[in-house]
Amino acid sequence: MTFQALGLIEPLQRTLESLGYRQPTPVQKQAIPAVLAGRDLMAAAQTGTGKTAAFALPQLQKLLLEGVTAPKAVRTLVLVPTRELAEQVYQSFRSYGGNLPLKCAVAYGGVPIEGQISKLRKGLDVLVATPGRLLDLHDQAAISFELLTTLVLDEADRMLDLGFERDLDILLAAMPKQRQTLLFSATFSDAIRQLASGMLRDPVTIQVSASNTTTKTVRQWLIPTDKRSKPELLLHLLKKHRWGQVLIFVKTRKGVEALIKTLQEHGYTADAIHGDKTQPMRLRALDRFKQREVQLLVATDVAARGLDIEALPQVVNFDLPTVAEDYVHRIGRTGRAGMEGEAVSLVCADEVELLKDIEGLIGQVLHRVEEAGFEADHRVPETGSKGAALAAAKKAAAEAPRKKRPFTGPPGGRAAAKQAQAGATAAAKPGSAGKAGAGVGAKGVAGAKTGAAAVAKSAARSTAGRAASAGTIIVTGGRGAKSLARSAGKAQAQGNPRRAKGGAR
Repeated sequence: MTFQALGLIEPLQRTLESLGYRQPTPVQKQAIPAVLAGRDLMAAAQTGTGKTAAFALPQLQKLLLEGVTAPKAVRTLVLVPTRELAEQVYQSFRSYGGNLPLKCAVAYGGVPIEGQISKLRKGLDVLVATPGRLLDLHDQAAISFELLTTLVLDEADRMLDLGFERDLDILLAAMPKQRQTLLFSATFSDAIRQLASGMLRDPVTIQVSASNTTTKTVRQWLIPTDKRSKPELLLHLLKKHRWGQVLIFVKTRKGVEALIKTLQEHGYTADAIHGDKTQPMRLRALDRFKQREVQLLVATDVAARGLDIEALPQVVNFDLPTVAEDYVHRIGRTGRAGMEGEAVSLVCADEVELLKDIEGLIGQVLHRVEEAGFEADHRVPETGSKGAALAAAKKAAAEAPRKKRPFTGPPGGRAAAKQAQAGATAAAKPGSAGKAGAGVGAKGVAGAKTGAAAVAKSAARSTAGRAASAGTIIVTGGRGAKSLARSAGKAQAQGNPRRAKGGAR
């Protein structure tokens, strides 16, 4: 199938040919006709499969053929979760629509707002924005949604997540109800699908691959190690495999800066991207990495979405992400456009639950490779079917009923013991002695208790004596039990000294 067969106009076809686009990808084949037809859309596709072109191309065509903009107005609005993704999507619109008389702009935080307000004054055909900056523009009455015909939410799972839900509610309330809404993402959880269903009208659902899977062009593996060994292990891997351009993901901003310092101390050129960096600093670091001025780019998950680095060969998860879906986006920076890539994760024992979540999401168990000299002192538990079997065996062993030790005394001994104990308990009950001594005062009560104890002791001695004559030693509970046992033993020894000497003990 060709782009012409999808219904794209000739100017767009010429642009795509100049960019080297020969055949539409699976997501483009399904999405472009639906968008041109005006349908709402919910599309899940692996990152790097051309989903930006799947909504940008038909939108450019519709904008060219339908209507014009007005001051402060926006006709197509694309919302994205990060500044990096906003810049990337904006550049895509500029590339695809470079020969079309349409006005596009981008708006995100971290840079002065005045320039963005200036571009909005004359109106825009396409605005790519992050929710926070768009809300600022709306609060300052710098933007109008009256002419808005299409809303696109790229990376919709994150856009609808808790961090953006409040901003989105405010913005959606200000937009026209009659509009086309398109949701694109590499991942969609069931909860996100349910939430998105309230925004879409009879949507076309596109699933070009299994939900939340990773691309087959990326080789994935992990190395179990201890947390303290990770920096040294990374240095070892860089030297051993002679990796060139590497994107390294770290969990925290502090961790990024610490790793950058370590890498630079060992002679590696490295730069950082995280939330504390200003947008110009982040863009400069990304550009230096793309131009291969630095070998290593260390980033938090702020860079997991939206970084389009041509032919990136290697991604390293120095720390596993706390959200399993972010793993898909991280490793999606490599193996793009059908090219092969590699993603390795350094995993310590504290991260095994995160590893289980990731493997459950992508539907595969990551291959483990032990690196000599960096074996984990704190073992990283097995996951997958092998780990599940070990866990099940441990659980079964813990829940198995314990066997009672068999009674090893002489015949009749158990019954005699129970009879003696029952007699002692019945005789020692306060009620039986209390009835006899009721109304006689404190002395009567004490006397009744003493009498009950005497009865219990007498019964126990009588039982012990009978058992001793039968060659059995009985030990009953309570005070005097040991004395009674000794008395019974003496009686037994006197009656049959040979048996006491050589008999069973």
